Amino acid sequence: MSGPAVRLPGLPAASRCLVMGVVNVTPDSFSDGGRWFGTTAAIAHGLQLAAEGADIVDVGGESTRPGAERITEAEELARTEPVVTALVQSGITVSVDTTRAVVAERALAVGARIVNDVSGGLADPAMAGLIARTGVPYIVVHWRGPSATMQELAVYEDVVAEVRDELSQRVAALTAAGVRPTQLIIDPGLGFAKLPSHNWALLARLTALAALDHPAGPFPVLVGASRKRFIGRLLASGTGAPRPPLECDDATVAMTALAAAAGAWCVRVHAVPGNADAVRVAARWNEESVHESA
Repeated sequence: MSGPAVRLPGLPAASRCLVMGVVNVTPDSFSDGGRWFGTTAAIAHGLQLAAEGADIVDVGGESTRPGAERITEAEELARTEPVVTALVQSGITVSVDTTRAVVAERALAVGARIVNDVSGGLADPAMAGLIARTGVPYIVVHWRGPSATMQELAVYEDVVAEVRDELSQRVAALTAAGVRPTQLIIDPGLGFAKLPSHNWALLARLTALAALDHPAGPFPVLVGASRKRFIGRLLASGTGAPRPPLECDDATVAMTALAAAAGAWCVRVHAVPGNADAVRVAARWNEESVHESA
């Protein structure tokens, strides 16, 4: 699986999958319960993720867990801007996780280099114009609706075909608005309007997802499976209780190795060290596979 080169000087060559570490500047994250809420804690965590091997640090100020309600634009800016500023000043490649063009623009102004939009541009009509003007890499996540109601929309006849078609529509709309195909990275949106069975089907067919119905395809793919509920359900105890998110990191490492071996451009994770090791193992595995088939 390959796609247009995402140009980010200073990052490793595309010979291996990149690792994106997550900083949730929120009091209600599903993955850490608000452990990094607060500017000082969030900055320290971002620095730690980079030291542990994250190629990119993704800063978000609004929870997108199922059922989450929106916060104000002012609150999201207050949470993210000082963290992005400090991490950029420390030499870290930062992405901003937001659906709001104003928040993305402010983050880019202080040095963020990627916009990660879980709505794929659907939540804010101004986002496409911003991405076109700035020319930054843009992660287009499959999305059907806001967090408060998204699970009601998890209805598919063929989840892989429908997600692929809906992502193709977003790519077409973005390129029509002036965004270059080489700026775009796609994300199947695991857990966003998806049941567990949908998530597993998408993970098993990353190559099919990358080959969107667009002449510039296939596109680079980001996989964000870390600590998500469908993993906890797979690893449920004998009583049927899902494994808590913080106890799903080993399983996430296994998924990272599989996704990287399948050609993912990047994995978005909460715990970096094991996942950083996994992408290097997958890269060496793929290197040998190429030699074997030559």
